[in-house]
Amino acid sequence: MSYSISIQMITAIFLAVMFSLFGIFTASAVELFYATSAVGRGLHDFHKTFEPWEKKTGNKVTLVPMPASSSDQFAQYRLWLSTGASEIDLYQTDVVWAGQLANYFVDLKKPAQHLIKEHFPQVIESQIVNGKLVALPVFGDAPALYYRKDLLKKYKRAVPKTWQEMTETAKIIQNGERAAGNPNMWGYIWQGNSYEGLTCNTLEWIYSFNGGRILDKNGRITVNNKQSNEALQMVSSWIGTISPQGVLAYMEEETRGIWELGNAVFMRNWSYVYPLSEEEGSAVKGKFDVAPMPSGGPGMPAAATLGGWNVAVSKFSTKQKEAIDLALYLASYEGQKNIVMNGGNLPTIPSLYDNSEIAIKIPMVPRWKNVFLSTVARPSVQTKNKYNEVSSKIWSSVHDALSGHKSIMENLDILETNLIDLKGSGW
Repeated sequence: MSYSISIQMITAIFLAVMFSLFGIFTASAVELFYATSAVGRGLHDFHKTFEPWEKKTGNKVTLVPMPASSSDQFAQYRLWLSTGASEIDLYQTDVVWAGQLANYFVDLKKPAQHLIKEHFPQVIESQIVNGKLVALPVFGDAPALYYRKDLLKKYKRAVPKTWQEMTETAKIIQNGERAAGNPNMWGYIWQGNSYEGLTCNTLEWIYSFNGGRILDKNGRITVNNKQSNEALQMVSSWIGTISPQGVLAYMEEETRGIWELGNAVFMRNWSYVYPLSEEEGSAVKGKFDVAPMPSGGPGMPAAATLGGWNVAVSKFSTKQKEAIDLALYLASYEGQKNIVMNGGNLPTIPSLYDNSEIAIKIPMVPRWKNVFLSTVARPSVQTKNKYNEVSSKIWSSVHDALSGHKSIMENLDILETNLIDLKGSGW
């Protein structure tokens, strides 16, 4: 009897030691529910990123797929959060949602203080609302200037660094290629439809002319100025010359379609287009490269709208400790490297752009380092719950200006007045 008891005791002690050493606390393991926009293959690739964390902690992550439309996703988030739903522990959030959802999320500034300095500062700043770090970056995005390297070589033109250089080169190559037998060639294509994409383009144009960020960091409306007028006058001059009249109806996919047919010298678009343009069947496969967006002139800044997705921890979660730990992992060097290697997304940690493993597997990533250095955030943090309306006012006025509905200065006046009315006593 005593022999039996001693064996049981030894077994129990052994198991306890093993559990302690390897963290296999099955009874205390939790399941976290993570809302994400990833779908299909992307969902599978994204979940692979969690596997090292799951193995280390013994916890499980269940992904909750959201609608493909970011507007529908945002609406679902607000519905859950406004009712205090505790079922979702972590939310993957668009870079512009911080100001609108800040009150529903845990402040991550203290637990993430050791990570903050590792990221591009503008990415972190885009998620700080009233001193609260609302979310941590999972992966980033930014638009680049796609260019036909074969055509620049043919016409002995350098990669443009200013809008003036881009305009001149676009005209020369467009005219040359049309004379050589391609009547469908255009110099520059971009997103001119009346939607969020036009707000992004507008921010880049105005900022690159030293015209500010439409609103300053304190929420003061600054859009109605001489530099904004100059920038939009330049854009207006493209339409019907180096850009088709139909550009005012283009979004990302329309521009990609023209580009991949080989009918554009330059294109402004996001990183997702790069691998698609290298696929079989693309007329530009092996013939293009990317560069930072142009500046308004010598000594002026380049600007690329900051995009990307972040992770926030719900204040209604009953598993906040584990959820915060997962968020920290995703924002770490290890986590972001796994995200890049599994899904091809762009990291927000500068040192990962110099990682040799990443460069070999996904050659496009190093090309975006200089693009990211010029990123500029939309005025979503300042305008909080009013951002969607602010953006709508911006793209509507700019679209009217570029369509010839009143002058550019008149539309800037209208935009300023509309934003003042929208702001009221404060954002």
